[in-house]
Amino acid sequence: MIQKDKNLREIYVWQLPVRVFHWVNAFVITILCITGFIIGDPPAIQHATAPSHNYWFGIVRFVHFFAAMVFIVNYLVRIYWLFAGNSFSVLRNYYPLTKKQWRGIKETLKVDVLLITKNPIYDIGHNPLAATTYGGLFIIMILQIITGAMMFSVQSNAFWAPAMQDLLIRFNGFFPIRSLHHWLMWAFVLFAIVHIYLVFYHDYIEKNGIASSMIGGWKFIAQPIAEDYEKEQALRKDVEHLEKEKHNKK
Repeated sequence: MIQKDKNLREIYVWQLPVRVFHWVNAFVITILCITGFIIGDPPAIQHATAPSHNYWFGIVRFVHFFAAMVFIVNYLVRIYWLFAGNSFSVLRNYYPLTKKQWRGIKETLKVDVLLITKNPIYDIGHNPLAATTYGGLFIIMILQIITGAMMFSVQSNAFWAPAMQDLLIRFNGFFPIRSLHHWLMWAFVLFAIVHIYLVFYHDYIEKNGIASSMIGGWKFIAQPIAEDYEKEQALRKDVEHLEKEKHNKK
């Protein structure tokens, strides 16, 4: 990528595994929402009369289950990358544990939700509000996986099925779990709508290539912010190097 504005610096933010996770997730969740909605409220009038064309609902279920398997594998890879990724992708970014993160959430709310300031918030990776939202999304994903597995266990002979069946019974049976699974689907739909809007909104006001960064990985960052980031990374590397030296001497 080439940035002609001398006041901006290119920084490689989103590594390939993060970008792959993002686009696989977008595609698979779309498929899961469509097929899940059909399974939850099947349009019976679409049944074909010819026996050879009467398995459309079975196909819908198969697509849903296959997409769910892809979703689970993709999720596990992203969980691994929460610990193996760069400083923009690791776990500490997604849960507000510092005063700086809470301050960033407050300032971002003023811009995105309350609209009481026009001053954009410049962050290299996710802004604190977006990062916290994604942290919540990770929790919703695991709940969706567990509730889906609980319902699927009823007709499965897999080694994990008895444990999921026992869990289903403990939570008062199929109906409350099905309802929770259904409402979590709408959480994904709502998130997607807000996410797409804010990506293009921030791309417009910050002009940092946030939309294209999930394709190429690069963002355009203001020179002072980029310099502060590089100094912070250099300091972190020095600290890690000193800790390794101390450990080796022991």
